[in-house]
Amino acid sequence: MPPSTAEVFDRLLADGDQTTAGNYFVANYPPFSFWDKSKVDEVRALLESPPPPDTALGVYFHVPFCRKRCHFCYFRVYTDKNADEIKGYLDDGIGEMEMYARTPRLAGRRPKFVYFGGGTPSYLSVAQLTAVTDRMKALLPWDDAEEVAFEAEPGTLTEAKLSALRQIGVTRLSLGVENFDKHILEINGRAHREDEIYRAYNFARSVGFPQINIDLIAGMVEETDENWQRNIAKLIELQPDSVTIYQMEVPFNTGIFKQMEVEGKLVAPVADWHTKRRWVNEAFTALEKIGYTVTSATTVVRDPAKTKFVYRDELWKGADLLGLGVASFSHLGGVHFQNLPDFESYSQAVERGELPIGRALTTTVEERLIRELILQLKLGRVSQRYFIEKFGEDVSQRFHAQFAELKGRGLLSEQGDWLVLDRSALLKIDVILHAFFLPKHQNARYT
Repeated sequence: MPPSTAEVFDRLLADGDQTTAGNYFVANYPPFSFWDKSKVDEVRALLESPPPPDTALGVYFHVPFCRKRCHFCYFRVYTDKNADEIKGYLDDGIGEMEMYARTPRLAGRRPKFVYFGGGTPSYLSVAQLTAVTDRMKALLPWDDAEEVAFEAEPGTLTEAKLSALRQIGVTRLSLGVENFDKHILEINGRAHREDEIYRAYNFARSVGFPQINIDLIAGMVEETDENWQRNIAKLIELQPDSVTIYQMEVPFNTGIFKQMEVEGKLVAPVADWHTKRRWVNEAFTALEKIGYTVTSATTVVRDPAKTKFVYRDELWKGADLLGLGVASFSHLGGVHFQNLPDFESYSQAVERGELPIGRALTTTVEERLIRELILQLKLGRVSQRYFIEKFGEDVSQRFHAQFAELKGRGLLSEQGDWLVLDRSALLKIDVILHAFFLPKHQNARYT
């Protein structure tokens, strides 16, 4: 007999749990473990169809190079590539983009948002950055994009590089600070140090980026209450346009997990979930007191009227996303797909003139509705009218048991058209979301 909705929520909402290995952060739906290489031909068929009207397009470019691999990193990154290999990879990324730009689905479209992620995009030189972005713009022009976001490691930034990024058109610079303490940075494998943070931040301010975001991680190895309060004080001192705070997780392909295996440990050497949620809430509360607004489970912004996360918001409403580079993810017309997951196979496929797709999944209308619902719940509130107009579905009825359970526990309220989560629910939203998964997806491995 399947568990009742109440029993599901009892399990999901258990607080104080130790951090064990596995993926916590919900980034997409259905789970990645359901994507399959046998579905790749469905992507090729989709590319031969015209784009639907009024569907925004975004482009993601994965730059997988880093000075060091952080002990908590679970992305596809490389620290051993020489200049020729990096140049070849960037050429392959443009070659991949050229193939897509010739398809009926993408030809002639102008991206609404562009995102450079990694790895460390700021690892590239000014010449490399200028050359690759010029070639991208020639294929899918993005001079008038609403947002061009760029991830950066503080120690790789110079005033000249930041000036070049602004000239390229970057509107949101995201600094991967993670923590302001030298010891915490070092023991977690970060390449930069505290003085490089302030130097990069001040340079970026002088260049005039419309939005500077600071990333932090709550629960890094050896982090303490005292250290976390210092992090909050530094945020208040710097007052970036936005702050993104992630709760530390330990996926299976991280250095931390590999060390746990060696030592025969099941619990990761980081704060438990109750502590991490408390720390995030303390940061949110302190920033709210000086005028910031919480806009999602991970973000606070100084001025919601001016500070946006277009990449996030458009994706969570079903926008098309073209992902370029090794292991990158795409979403076109309800079809998910991911590129081949290693450097050599990715490059070889592109150089053969083949799209380097490794696995895919064509979603049903029901799965697309669930995907948008759970991702938008991470904003802390969802519009019922939105789902009625787009899917013809009243989500408060379709998921009556889940929303009733949240209301009964004081975690959600109905405010006109909006279903609004309480702060305590927002802080653990990534576990709550599993209650909205279809039964076949609920107890499966996420990645």
